[in-house]
Amino acid sequence: MKLQYGAIAIILLSSGNTAAFAVSSSSSASASTSTSASPAGEYLSKIPMGAPDAIFVKEAERRMLEDPAVNKEYASIVGDGRYVELALKFAYGQDADMTKIAGVQSLSGTGACRIGGHFFAKFVGEGTPIYIPTPTWGNHLAIFKEAGLDVRRYRYYNAETNGLDYDGLLEDLEGAPEGSIILLHSCAHNPTGCDPTLEQWSSISKKIGEKSHHVFFDSAYQGFASGDAEADASALRLFVNDGHNVALAQSFAKNFGLYGERTGTFSVVTNNPEEKEAVMSQLKLIIRPMYSSPPIHGSSIVRTVLNDEGLTEQYYGECAKMADRIKSMRTLLVDKLKEAGSTHDWSHVSSQIGMFAFTGMNSDMCDELTSKYSIFLTRDGRISLAGLNESNVEYVAKAIHSVTDGKSITAA
Repeated sequence: MKLQYGAIAIILLSSGNTAAFAVSSSSSASASTSTSASPAGEYLSKIPMGAPDAIFVKEAERRMLEDPAVNKEYASIVGDGRYVELALKFAYGQDADMTKIAGVQSLSGTGACRIGGHFFAKFVGEGTPIYIPTPTWGNHLAIFKEAGLDVRRYRYYNAETNGLDYDGLLEDLEGAPEGSIILLHSCAHNPTGCDPTLEQWSSISKKIGEKSHHVFFDSAYQGFASGDAEADASALRLFVNDGHNVALAQSFAKNFGLYGERTGTFSVVTNNPEEKEAVMSQLKLIIRPMYSSPPIHGSSIVRTVLNDEGLTEQYYGECAKMADRIKSMRTLLVDKLKEAGSTHDWSHVSSQIGMFAFTGMNSDMCDELTSKYSIFLTRDGRISLAGLNESNVEYVAKAIHSVTDGKSITAA
């Protein structure tokens, strides 16, 4: 089957805004065909271009520009206090007891993970096992290894079923040495998009409590997963209500589109105000020699939005629209695969959540998609659904069918 889509490459690779909705010139395509004259110009105009161009962000920046109190002075070591308060309430809930939550501004989620890794290595002990899911975000291993922790794995995704390995996960939590650190994705697991149900989260919380493990949540997609930021925080809040002293790495890169602003927080739920102050003191000692103080522009945007009822409402609405569009692409991709003649069960794509679909394609299939059809994706079979739209999804579906027809998309 020959497929033709002009001199463009379809990027289903990155989580960043540029690649999430982009097409670019393909090195293997004819350079004589103008990208602007190709389908790219047609379908890009139909897609919401992501949160960096979202109205709520632009309005926040306009207000900041007109505010004479805004300046470019250093933030404190712990960052913008009002931003941190608003960000933590966004995660933990408006009724969260802030007298017990120690929180600091961080360099997005990556920086939050690094601060958290250092904190655990210092106070739980260097060489303490930290269990990360298989698979997980590629940088987790390097971050926690660099922080001095013993990085280990727990089963998470079952490639034979293209679903959660729930039994294996619980077995590995049971088998981990007591007092280990357990890293959990709070929603829209990266790269699989496969999340436990609330009932399963409750059992996971119970098992972690029985083993006296330390809980470390990584929250990169709150609001962008389901379109409902409150629903996306359910697992985190369940663990807090169950009495865990959770640590949280929080990022506003995806859900506010502030990729280049490096905007996040790191926080720890403590037992009382005195313990909170002690933790805050230690976090300052970690941050000061690491990067001294965080950047202020992105945090000022988040603070401006979450501090204003109208902008907050607007944010929730725009975020829901982005999430809904991605959900519609899941359904449409599966429909188009069936129309193309695929007999595989692609229901896992429909049931996953967030920006990504973990398709089950192997590295050879991914390489063929890139070399033959100029479709770029990670070699583990993960695609960014944000790169799909009504104009290119049929082409992508036919190409996927071409490389998977007669082959397994589940592990043997």
